[in-house]
Amino acid sequence: MNLSPSILGVLILTAFAAGYIDAIAGGGGLLTVPVLLSSGLPPHVVLGTNKLASTFGTCMASYTFYKRQLFSPTFWKLSVISTAVGAIIGTIMVSFIDAKNLNKILPIFIGFSALYALFNRMKAEDSNQLPEINSTLKNKQISQGMILGFYDGFAGPGTGAFWTVSNLFLYRLNILLASGVARSMNFISNIFSLIAFIYLGYVNFAVGLLMGVFLMLGSYTGARSAIKYGNKFIRPVFTVVVSCMAIKLAFDAWAL
Repeated sequence: MNLSPSILGVLILTAFAAGYIDAIAGGGGLLTVPVLLSSGLPPHVVLGTNKLASTFGTCMASYTFYKRQLFSPTFWKLSVISTAVGAIIGTIMVSFIDAKNLNKILPIFIGFSALYALFNRMKAEDSNQLPEINSTLKNKQISQGMILGFYDGFAGPGTGAFWTVSNLFLYRLNILLASGVARSMNFISNIFSLIAFIYLGYVNFAVGLLMGVFLMLGSYTGARSAIKYGNKFIRPVFTVVVSCMAIKLAFDAWAL
């Protein structure tokens, strides 16, 4: 489709900003989806195109965290598998289910995520410890992966934030490690959801690839900032971002 230079400029700037925010706190899709909608793409194509662009960003962010040993694929393998399965199911279901009611309760969950991140205090000695591997841990990983993978495939806004806050709650990780896991799991759900969107024919490759390049640059910058400045940087950014997400989604769902 033909896009004016001004719309292309907005798409590029939004993609970079979304990538930066997404690498730290999640929620970049709340920037990119409205911009894609304003470009004239049909809603289902917007979701698929956004998934293509987001995959670039989450790939770069997850690789950056992995290189700094803030994500262990072996430890989280059950999460990876269940997230992939959940994402595929969610993407298929979005073609048949109206997400209007889900959008009304989404701000509530995101708001609680912001409050939890704001008031949660981790012990310093536990901050870099992975939990002990046992049957309880495996059940948590499978349930968390299926639910959040499904949600990312079905709707998407705030998935990274949900991953971060659920990691804090379920595994008592510090927020830097929780962010590393969140970015990697978000990449898994993105790539498998994208495969399903491509199969369904809901992807504009030209727009998605263009935005994906700048999302990747933003994600690299954001991940480096998170790693460099650590928990003291991530916590306030995460809290502000998810609070804004909750307000925006509440306004979209209830006021319009």
